[in-house]
Amino acid sequence: MDNDTKFSKLTLTQILSINYRSAAIFEKYNLDISSLGGKTIKEACKEAGIQHERVLSDLASLDSLKIEIPVRVDEWELDFLVDYIINNHHRYVRNIIPVITMHLEKVVSAHGKRHAETIEALKIFSVVYKEFKQHMMKEEEILFPYIKYLVKVKNGENKFEKPYFGRIANPINMMELEHQSAGENMYTIRRLFNNYTPPADACETYRVTLRELKEFEEDHHKHIHLENNILFPKAIILEEQLMTGQAV
Repeated sequence: MDNDTKFSKLTLTQILSINYRSAAIFEKYNLDISSLGGKTIKEACKEAGIQHERVLSDLASLDSLKIEIPVRVDEWELDFLVDYIINNHHRYVRNIIPVITMHLEKVVSAHGKRHAETIEALKIFSVVYKEFKQHMMKEEEILFPYIKYLVKVKNGENKFEKPYFGRIANPINMMELEHQSAGENMYTIRRLFNNYTPPADACETYRVTLRELKEFEEDHHKHIHLENNILFPKAIILEEQLMTGQAV
């Protein structure tokens, strides 16, 4: 099967769900998964003004079409997946955001006059900081406990009662919109820093900060993948099964 046949009918989001390593390729070509995720490779490349053959060639170089991280996540119970997201991604975000903010402030102080992009990046990342704190709080205090409750109902530990927010799709829709907003902000930061490429006069703090931002964006993509493509769809299905008496 040639490269074009293998990927041409899949959207960026679908390819990402098959193999997370494709995120690095999308980033390489500035294909923003937040705004272009629903488009095919050809459509996304046309919009971005690049040749889709180059992207297809790089995608074909991936060793396999299997989820790389974490292993067999699609087989996990939803309550276990929730704990994994909190203990890995949420904890990482809470620990690294203040560090990146501090480093960005130092970079602005040292390079702001010569590199205006650092000032703009700090402003945007400050918004990301605030949005992430609110986002994680809503997940941990509202959505995730309800998903764990659904698992308990399925296991016969609780009786099903309709939540005050109606259906689980309501908070999930909000979380997905916030994922998109954060993704767009990080994409803007990446473009400001030319794909996190340090300028010739960059100090070591500048270089470290760019590596931290790159890692942060990559972790965000993993976070989005686990929630948007696995946790949320399964939670919607489970709630529907419980409401209609079809859960096993």
